[in-house]
Amino acid sequence: MSGPIETESEPYVRLKSLRQLQQAMADMNTARSLADTVQTIADGLVASLGYGLSSVHLVQTDGDLVVAAVAGTDPQELPREGITTSRETWDSRLSAGEAWGELRFVPFPEGRLFLEGDLPRYGDEPVLPFPDGWRPGDRLFAPLYRPGAQNELIGVLSVDRPLNDRRPGSWGREALQMYALQAAAGISNVRLRGDMQVALVRRETEQQALRASEESFRQAMEYAPSGVALAELDGEPHGRIVRANDALCRMLGRSASAMCRLSFAELVHPEDMAILLHSSTDGGRAEVRLSRQDGTHLWVWLRHSVVADIADGPRFLLTHVEDIEDRKRRELRLTRSATSDPLTGLLNMTELRFRLAARLCGNPHEEGLHHHTVAPEGSGDDRTRGLAVFFCDLDGMAEVNERFGYGTGDAVLIEVGRRLRHGRQDGDAVARYGGDEFVVLVDGLTAARLPAVQDSLRAALEVPMWVEGRLVRVGASLGSAWASCGKSDEEILRAADLQMYEEKRSRSAADRRAQVREIVPERRTARALPERSAVQDFPEAPAHTWLPQRPAMQGHFVRAWPTRSGLGPVPARAVEISSAEQITRFADLTRVHRLVCRATSPTSASCGSCPICGRC
Repeated sequence: MSGPIETESEPYVRLKSLRQLQQAMADMNTARSLADTVQTIADGLVASLGYGLSSVHLVQTDGDLVVAAVAGTDPQELPREGITTSRETWDSRLSAGEAWGELRFVPFPEGRLFLEGDLPRYGDEPVLPFPDGWRPGDRLFAPLYRPGAQNELIGVLSVDRPLNDRRPGSWGREALQMYALQAAAGISNVRLRGDMQVALVRRETEQQALRASEESFRQAMEYAPSGVALAELDGEPHGRIVRANDALCRMLGRSASAMCRLSFAELVHPEDMAILLHSSTDGGRAEVRLSRQDGTHLWVWLRHSVVADIADGPRFLLTHVEDIEDRKRRELRLTRSATSDPLTGLLNMTELRFRLAARLCGNPHEEGLHHHTVAPEGSGDDRTRGLAVFFCDLDGMAEVNERFGYGTGDAVLIEVGRRLRHGRQDGDAVARYGGDEFVVLVDGLTAARLPAVQDSLRAALEVPMWVEGRLVRVGASLGSAWASCGKSDEEILRAADLQMYEEKRSRSAADRRAQVREIVPERRTARALPERSAVQDFPEAPAHTWLPQRPAMQGHFVRAWPTRSGLGPVPARAVEISSAEQITRFADLTRVHRLVCRATSPTSASCGSCPICGRC
């Protein structure tokens, strides 16, 4: 300022001051950085408000104030930038002296006691002749508060040595207060811009890191050797799939677009739905079957991870899918071999006893979660439904194996298992107990229905069965017992077994053997007839046409006649069959053979009227 503010006329001084303030604030707002802004503020105090020395002190993060900028006509009298003064010192300064509105004036000699070195210092000068003269020890401070928060100090303006050597009047004080308000706003704005720039840089850095992370996640998901899927939650634990990698698409034989139209609930096997729901809600693991495009199902291992949003909570379900079809098949084969009979596919004895024992308990009156198995009393009006145990023993299986071979016997056992299993309901079980013994568990049966079920089982087994190119009929002896808590599985099976043997003893051996025979159809009978001319050519042959009722067996004697004419007479002879090859040879349709006797050697006892062995 070229002249003293207070010596001009009041309107002129105010107008001139406003113009200078406007220019100073314009310069303040054009500054780009905080350092430029505070230096512009310090320069404006000297150039626009008419002070010879000025300094700007800013509050640091720790609360202390540092000299951020200085300006003045005599640099030697200015404090050095960077000097720090404690907040307590500044609080005592701003509470000393006189309050000029928002300003704080500390007159000489009190102001001369501030010896921290962060304020201007100059030598003693003569006292001015007028009473309002500025003394060397006078101090004038203008606190800077954050706009909108008057209690938050952000800095202090310190001015000294007015150019007119007078203490500022009312207008000078008002101008300094106005300037302090604009300075506080300018400092706050530049800090805000700086914070915004830092935030923008940080955000850009974070976005770049996020893009890099997303790309890494995309590549890791896309090129993962196992299947990976990302599904929406939307309040449901098995929401729609939004992304599936190539491995999962190839695993299920579906395209990526087709996968994104489905959910795991639509892919999982219906029997595994409960397992999927339980594993999805707790972010766990599960082994389930997923449907493929061709309609088959694939055993997979699922591992879920919940992808949560900080603001919105869980958003997605990340699922890793691993193909365990081969392992599951091996496990199922091992389980099946451990619990099932390898020939018939029925339960084995161990698994049967395990299932039966699971329905039993030691104390039938014990209260708890166990559902007691109760045996019906047997009265006509008793509607109690219990678990019936049927013990079945096939009659004559040894003779089947002897006559037809063990291959036919195995085929008979397989067919018996199939018939016993037919018509069984959930909760029922059929097991091969061992050899030609079978056990059937029928649940929910009343006492009145038990005989009918037992008769139906026997009737199903007595129907002739087609095995190994022949119709064979077998018989069966059955016994039954009721399962009930308080008994062991061994006791129940023994009771059914004993009843079965009672039935077997009540029937004659001849009745049981009569059920075991080959049923020869008429068309096979016709094919087995020898040519009539062949019968007439050989007087040794019977005059009547004879049809064998059973095939030759080892240890039996057979008389054979060739059936082709022109071969000449063949002496009658008895042949002992001692090998399977001989059985096949004598079973040829080009020969007519007749079982002669059941002796095991030519010297055995005679078997009745026999024209061949000569002993009958």
